[in-house]
Amino acid sequence: MARIIGALLVAAALSACSTVRLAYNNLPEVSYWWLDTYLDFDGSQTPKVRDELAQLLSWHRRNELPRIAGLLQEAQALAPRDDATAAQACRMADQIRERLLAVAERAEPAGTELALSLTEAQLQQLERKYAKNNADYRKNWLERSAADVQEKRYDRFLDRLEDFYGRLNPEQRDLLRRQVAQSVFDPRLADAERRQRQQEALQLLRGFNAARPSAAEARAAIHAYVMRIAEPPPGPWRDHQQALLQEGCRNLAALHNTTSASQREQAVRRLQAYQDDLRQLVAAR
Repeated sequence: MARIIGALLVAAALSACSTVRLAYNNLPEVSYWWLDTYLDFDGSQTPKVRDELAQLLSWHRRNELPRIAGLLQEAQALAPRDDATAAQACRMADQIRERLLAVAERAEPAGTELALSLTEAQLQQLERKYAKNNADYRKNWLERSAADVQEKRYDRFLDRLEDFYGRLNPEQRDLLRRQVAQSVFDPRLADAERRQRQQEALQLLRGFNAARPSAAEARAAIHAYVMRIAEPPPGPWRDHQQALLQEGCRNLAALHNTTSASQREQAVRRLQAYQDDLRQLVAAR
């Protein structure tokens, strides 16, 4: 639960400027319906989940939005420069990760209470939702040719970069294509990892039904699960994740350093607009 809400909160903070405030203020409702597709809440759970989501957003508005605005301010100070480094990009990624983990920790008590209330029928619904997600992933990534996967990733990166910098020139587009072509991204490894985490989640939740642990014991187990996602144990997936992170940092720094003064000015304006929206959200609490 915390992982999903954390992703939603960051997505809202970094979405198109014209939609930030609307998306953020609607997060409790959107999040409830999204979670309901996974768990099919019953009449007793619905009001509690809605209330907890509203409280989580209120806490995030007070405590996290100012921190996110601070991160955007740091990025804005770097944006006009043409000597960005991979280390700077990775430092920003680490700071965003810290903010996600803060949301996860805040949501743990409510998430634990919900987890302990889930029925076997709801866990079967979760299993079906996982199966649907896996089928969608297989169709979108595993059943495509390597060339199609590269083109799909290129289009996604291009959309994000042009939303931020404005239109990329042909040389920049060529650089982006080379970066995607040389990427270590492996959709099959990502699929295997996701399936393993899904099975761990189902096993954990069914264990709660069988053993009826205390809230403290259940929260510790959930915290350990979340941290295994945030900090995978040594092995192929951890190595792949770290390689992707380093690759992303290098690629972003390299492309940023090819941008023109006008493109960097566009990035500065975009970051300032994000900050203005976040400050208005904080003031509206």
